[in-house]
Amino acid sequence: MDVMGKGQQDRAGDSDPREGRGVRGPGRRLRGAVANKVGIAILAGKYAPGDVLPGEVAAAEELEVSRGAYREAMQVLAAKGLVESRPKTGTKVLPRERWNLLDPEVLAWAFAGEPDARLVRSLFELRLVIEPAAAAFAAQRRTSAQLRQMREALGLMRRHSLATEEGRVADREFHDALLQATMNDALIAISASIGSAVSLTTTYKQRTHKLPRDPIPDHARVLDAVAAGDAEAAAAAMRVLVELALEDTNVVMAARGTDGVDSQSAGLTGL
Repeated sequence: MDVMGKGQQDRAGDSDPREGRGVRGPGRRLRGAVANKVGIAILAGKYAPGDVLPGEVAAAEELEVSRGAYREAMQVLAAKGLVESRPKTGTKVLPRERWNLLDPEVLAWAFAGEPDARLVRSLFELRLVIEPAAAAFAAQRRTSAQLRQMREALGLMRRHSLATEEGRVADREFHDALLQATMNDALIAISASIGSAVSLTTTYKQRTHKLPRDPIPDHARVLDAVAAGDAEAAAAAMRVLVELALEDTNVVMAARGTDGVDSQSAGLTGL
């Protein structure tokens, strides 16, 4: 379970006589590596809510890091609502409802393995609530510069396809530009979360097979409606985009032996 080799260990532990040498960069990287490893384990279900994580001394030894690095990593997880540390009782995994599942890093930990159907459903329900309304606002409020950003992003998606990292970055930029075009500060504030959900589900769908279908035309229909200033058409096009994205995800999850998400239970009908 090595996180890094001995020579790269963080020396920031309270009991480490080499503390204070000022090597802050490697320390931050190591703290992040430990948080990443434990975060993935929690999201994968290795540690369930209510479980107490191994003690600081034992965990630091197993991961071959200083106690200070491990402690800082637990602080990172605590800030994201995953764990809580208390004297004498140790570090406990918090209930799922306390987890900050909109944190892009937490989402990445969830998709490092096989995401559970409940999480996938939650993300698509969130997108279905947010993005059609956002598309309608964007159609009414977008500036010419924001419209140009969306067109440029769509052009890059077409050029590179969503099978490439460049294409997926452009996809994320398309959705980000649309949320920016709402001129709504609250919606803009969650653009990173929406972008992460879009990017991670797209990447997940391509781990073992190519995308079930090309979703770029769906994005083009959203852009056309936004450019035309047609709020109703923009909302409808975005709704279809999200619904089809869920169908594609279900195809992949079924092929990989993972229970899919029923579209009706995900709130994709009757909304």
